[in-house]
Amino acid sequence: MPTHETPDSPAASTADATEWAARADQAARSVTHGFGRRLLFLPGTHIAAVSLPTAGLKRSLKSRLGPWHYWWQAHYVDCLVDAGRRELATKVKFDGASRPSAGRLASRLVTTIRLRNLLRFENHYYDDMAWLALATLRLDKLAEESANSGRRRNAVVRKRLTPQFDSASTDDFGGGTFWSTKRDFKNTPATAPVALYYSRTGHRSKAQALVDWLDGKLLHPERGIFLDGLRPANGGIQIDDAVYTYNQGPVLGALLELGGEHNLGRATALVAAVARELTLPGTSVVRGDGTGDGGLFTGILLRYLALAARDERLPEPTRTAAAYLVRDTAEAFWTGRTEGREHPLSPLFSFDPLRPAGETYPPGTAVELSTQLQAWMAFEAAATLPQQLRHAILP
Repeated sequence: MPTHETPDSPAASTADATEWAARADQAARSVTHGFGRRLLFLPGTHIAAVSLPTAGLKRSLKSRLGPWHYWWQAHYVDCLVDAGRRELATKVKFDGASRPSAGRLASRLVTTIRLRNLLRFENHYYDDMAWLALATLRLDKLAEESANSGRRRNAVVRKRLTPQFDSASTDDFGGGTFWSTKRDFKNTPATAPVALYYSRTGHRSKAQALVDWLDGKLLHPERGIFLDGLRPANGGIQIDDAVYTYNQGPVLGALLELGGEHNLGRATALVAAVARELTLPGTSVVRGDGTGDGGLFTGILLRYLALAARDERLPEPTRTAAAYLVRDTAEAFWTGRTEGREHPLSPLFSFDPLRPAGETYPPGTAVELSTQLQAWMAFEAAATLPQQLRHAILP
């Protein structure tokens, strides 16, 4: 794997789980206070603005609702569930005793996603729906363990979305899952989270078939990482060979969830490929993928690398490599933060792990929700690193 420390790499972190949890709480407060709001001022609703500062209110309903990024909100649910799990363990709310718990905000958010999506959980993109389904599964587990409400609604999400995944996972192109209802592109961004969803809901044969399709069709034979997708072209099949960090994450998650010697061997190889192919030169820092949708990509990968770091079925060198990737990337995001500036967000995090937020977001620049969720995800992932591995990788 890449060398841990070089003159150009961020300083090695000595933060422990408690400090990473505190950092995650700061990011959570920044996002929920800065971006969080009611939908059309309706009581009991919670949704995140797409960017800050928001445009002034106009008369049309569409303008008041603002742009809609369904899958960003799904990852917002996931981040709130992360905070909720820490609340459950510590009995301390991330935003103070008088404020709603993270789990309650997540539950309100899922309900509000349906309202904002015109009273439906379905949309035109199967990957979007898969991310919400995965987040809601985690929320349902949190609700069960904390005896909170919302489980009936969570069951409705599964009931509505599972048939969508069934309809999109066909034999066209030899298998895989369509990206959208246009049904003209099968790709890793849809197939991998659907496989992970199937594996977590007891549909193991379906999950394994999707993972095997990805391995056979979209795994780069030399680089060991997954390419973007397949589409029909000129009577044949054309490979979209773009490489995105986040595509590797849910594949890794599905391999770990399915288990077994072959899948765990694939997971081991994938962690090594990420360390080799997707890190910044001379570091164990996973590269950033920009703004917009790309502002989520690195954080998503770290979420699943943290699962690998905690999985005792994997070889210790693999778990340590995954922990390096999580810790060093999270530390880079934390080191590059700005605080106390004239902006609704404090702290504010860069979308590029090796460039400070003051450089990537100069004064007056709009800040997108995706990029701040990404940093929050990174800190949540770092807070879950096993203590023995954390000690092993400290300088």
